[in-house]
Amino acid sequence: MHTYQIYINGQWCDSASGKWFDSLDPYTGESWASIPQCNSTDVEAAVDAAHKAFESEAWRDLTATARGKMVKKFGQVLLDNAEKLAAIEVRDNGKLYSEVVNQCRYMTEWFEYYGGLADKVEGTVPPIDKPKVLNYTRYEPLGVCACITPWNSPLLLLVWKLAPALAAGNTVVIKPSEFTSASTLELAKLSELAGFPPGVINVVTGYSSEVGQPLVAHKKIRKIAFTGSEEGGRHVNISAAADFKKVTLELGGKSANIVFDDADLDQAVNGVVSGIFAASGQTCIAGSRLLLQDSIHDAFLERLVDIAKTAKLGNPMSEDTQIAPIANELQYRKIIEYIDIAKAEGARCVLGGEAGTVKGKHQGLFVMPTIFADVHNSMRIAQEEVFGPVLSVIRFKDEAEAISIANDVDYGLAAGVWTKSLNRAVNVSERLQAGTIWVNTYRSTSYTTPFGGYKSSGLGRENGQQAIKEYLQVKSVWLHTGEVTKNPYSRR
Repeated sequence: MHTYQIYINGQWCDSASGKWFDSLDPYTGESWASIPQCNSTDVEAAVDAAHKAFESEAWRDLTATARGKMVKKFGQVLLDNAEKLAAIEVRDNGKLYSEVVNQCRYMTEWFEYYGGLADKVEGTVPPIDKPKVLNYTRYEPLGVCACITPWNSPLLLLVWKLAPALAAGNTVVIKPSEFTSASTLELAKLSELAGFPPGVINVVTGYSSEVGQPLVAHKKIRKIAFTGSEEGGRHVNISAAADFKKVTLELGGKSANIVFDDADLDQAVNGVVSGIFAASGQTCIAGSRLLLQDSIHDAFLERLVDIAKTAKLGNPMSEDTQIAPIANELQYRKIIEYIDIAKAEGARCVLGGEAGTVKGKHQGLFVMPTIFADVHNSMRIAQEEVFGPVLSVIRFKDEAEAISIANDVDYGLAAGVWTKSLNRAVNVSERLQAGTIWVNTYRSTSYTTPFGGYKSSGLGRENGQQAIKEYLQVKSVWLHTGEVTKNPYSRR
């Protein structure tokens, strides 16, 4: 059993409560790490440290170029330790090591990108309609930023926030999910090797009511970057509004993956499998609604079932495992409940629909890849985020009906379109109400392009050049270059 401490002001310490809680390995069911159970006292200390660091000469007076080099160095440190970080994350959330290690190696690109962008955010010199006046604008950091991360991809989704926040000159307090705190604490250890001054990066762990809520409500927090559930995002947004804090919210999804009858069906069926069953369906962008055109519905569904039923459940550290365990018992129970709801609503289960087992191992957190046919878009299984390996298959007649069904949800995070027609690809993409549209592919993301949702899927954007401005504010400076104004009561 490994016992962790929290990271505040460059120091490792126990929580104010003196309490810990266990982190459970989803594959073995065993407790493997003790995580500090923080409270508002720890939040106060972390925010205070971050605020002092923000105002300190050691951080504030760094040039943008010097700050960018430090961010890049952090990325290299993470790359050097990618395998170690990945193994710890797998123990925390049960995700396939093969996927997590690639994510961890990829994380360095965010630090390289935003480190390079740090000294390229330029202000303007607007032409002013007044004589003898010079005006210019500059971008300045916000201050202390709270980064609140989920349990499904804790490191990668932290990096999406951390890299632009640091590159912009902010300081941060990180609150990871109580289910997956260990990998974030390990990342904090590595930040010391990059040379960040004490207090620039801080980590507090624990439950939402004891840590998340006081962090979000703290007066000195000026920006909140949150990835999590729609319900959690609403609470964050309401709390942040009281002090006019900036927010970035990346929330849930109920993404439509639309297959037209002119698609390359071999390519499409692989994309559908990856879109819903990768990461055991525990991704916000999961293509959990499969829309199939009438003329190909039956044949495509048969082909899909044939491929999906070959998936191998097992040890997430094994290269031949395709379906890993669900990350925690709470989520496992939620998925099973939704499977029961779908059956009660009249959806036809054509694959799975039950818990999975792995011989000789902890058996409580596996769910078989599950496909429901004869789903109507009004069903709960088609409207609510399951966040598991559960696919709803819906028929459609034509392009107009496909678009109507796809948009008829509260979410708008992502969507997929499978077609050989360039015109259809463009036209459908323009009419889908989602922040990311994939055409003849699925689940691709990059540090170079913005990511975020429409409607209840969130606010703001992560990644790309736009993301760094989510952590900056604009100042307008006016310089009078002429003689003293003769009439002080006349403003020009």
